[in-house]
Amino acid sequence: MYGGKGARCRAVIGKDTRLSSYMLEYSLAAGLTASGADAYILHVTTTPSVSYITRCDGFDCGIMISASHNPYFDNGIKIMNSAGEKLEESAVLQIEDYIDGRLGEIPFASGGAIGRTVDYVSGRNRYIGHLISLSTCSYKGMRVGLDAANGSAWQIARSVFDALGAKTYVVGVSPNGTNVNDGVGSTHIERLVELVKNNSLDIGFAFDGDADRCICVDGRGEVVTGDEILYICADYLKKRGELSGNKIVCTVLSNGGLIKSLLSRGIDCAVCDVGDKNVCDEMTRTGAVLGGERSGHVVFSKYETTGDGLVTAIMIMEAVIEQKKNLLQLLKDYKSFPQASVNIAVKDKVVAAARLAKDREKISNELGVRLVVRPSGTEEVVRIMAEGENYENCLAACDKLKKIVGGLK
Repeated sequence: MYGGKGARCRAVIGKDTRLSSYMLEYSLAAGLTASGADAYILHVTTTPSVSYITRCDGFDCGIMISASHNPYFDNGIKIMNSAGEKLEESAVLQIEDYIDGRLGEIPFASGGAIGRTVDYVSGRNRYIGHLISLSTCSYKGMRVGLDAANGSAWQIARSVFDALGAKTYVVGVSPNGTNVNDGVGSTHIERLVELVKNNSLDIGFAFDGDADRCICVDGRGEVVTGDEILYICADYLKKRGELSGNKIVCTVLSNGGLIKSLLSRGIDCAVCDVGDKNVCDEMTRTGAVLGGERSGHVVFSKYETTGDGLVTAIMIMEAVIEQKKNLLQLLKDYKSFPQASVNIAVKDKVVAAARLAKDREKISNELGVRLVVRPSGTEEVVRIMAEGENYENCLAACDKLKKIVGGLK
């Protein structure tokens, strides 16, 4: 297996803390080396760190073993190209063809052509140094809560914030293989809220299983979603003269209040479909340096080619410390619209989502709400979001679509 210019292919592998991630790591390393590639092992690390090391250390590809925010019994593989970006669709389809046996067997190497496995924990340490170098401020005197979701950031997050001078309080830092995202992390923000309130902290950050997402909690224990993060960071970058074109990218699930609030600050929003790859593609197309999703997946293209929860947390800290304002003050002029959402388990998410699309416009007009219906990218689930000026109408719209799905089973 050869990489660029005929040299031996080099792939770097990271994993999260799931029980199955260790098994898959060894399987991937065995398959790569048997095919003549060298496999460099980062061990437990974040998805963004794999992207960073792939790009900066000249690897042909990066592989992250993780199911992100899903429970431990799920797992998956994220493959990145040499630029640290998600693999092109054409390459993904070719891999699927090999898996399905349509392109024959991949030839094995033999003798001296067999690849080798290299312990590459130094790459992870270099990524930590990169994060620390991003901050221009000392965090001394700041009381910060961190929830690592018992996942990839369980050691990295505290190391970074301690090095920058913060007084850190942590939860979700006791992974056992089966507790990733279990009642902790960005999808269970109540644990961080409790930590912040009980210890009178200034701010808190929660990450997901592979730490490419970040959700905040302010000093009152109020949740700050990806939309509010985008607002704070866009306004901060604009004041610094670093927001190219005074525009950002958000998705169809972003609150309409984000777009309206940013417009009042002289900042435009380009809206794309859900998914970090769609956000990155739209950022490339429009030249935007900031983009993200309500879920907390935020991309700062100056520093990374993918979303990075730790970079997001650092940028929020920069905005807070440099402007000498807390999150509540930074969000003073931000106004959101009521939203309601529901996830519905189905037998076939694509079919169910297509069926609901037929009723979406009717219900939207009837109740005066904006509706987004989409199949989940990771589960056999249909996700519904309703937004409008009246929260009860949002709930009613979700309930109507939920009943329609119930009739499809």
